[in-house]
Amino acid sequence: MPRSIPWWVGGIAMSLLFFISFSVWGADRPIGASTGMSYLANLIFGLDAEDHKYVAIIQESGAWEGVMLIGVFFGGLFMSVFVTKTFRISYIPTLWKERKNSSVKSRMVWSFIAGFMLVFGARLAGGCNAGHILSGGSQIAVSGIIFAVVALGTGMITGRFFYKKKRCREC
Repeated sequence: MPRSIPWWVGGIAMSLLFFISFSVWGADRPIGASTGMSYLANLIFGLDAEDHKYVAIIQESGAWEGVMLIGVFFGGLFMSVFVTKTFRISYIPTLWKERKNSSVKSRMVWSFIAGFMLVFGARLAGGCNAGHILSGGSQIAVSGIIFAVVALGTGMITGRFFYKKKRCREC
């Protein structure tokens, strides 16, 4: 059985991360992930900040968000391999197999669509769920709390409709 980490340990770790981010390193921007993706896309496509207003905005944040995303990946990998011992490679989650199908192609298409909508919505809202919920919540910002409630509610409703149980035809 995998070990679990108490919720309060995660809370303390997040608090320390925010404390260090905002006070010690002097980050003038909240923690977020979607700007890191935009910054990476700008590095790949090389858009000029004078011609594209949005590029100038994301260049201000710098590459630290991209580095943070790399750290999140390796931190999650470390935790799943060494701490909780739950690491496994899976293209199709169990719930997807039970409620949808066993097609890897279907899973990848739906994952791409959902990911695109998530990042598009995040940039439209001026930040991702990590930025709004985690950074906004840690600062007790009304906008962050409202976003958290709405995101949680719509996520629950969407999950309920998307993962409906298959009806038994023989019953």
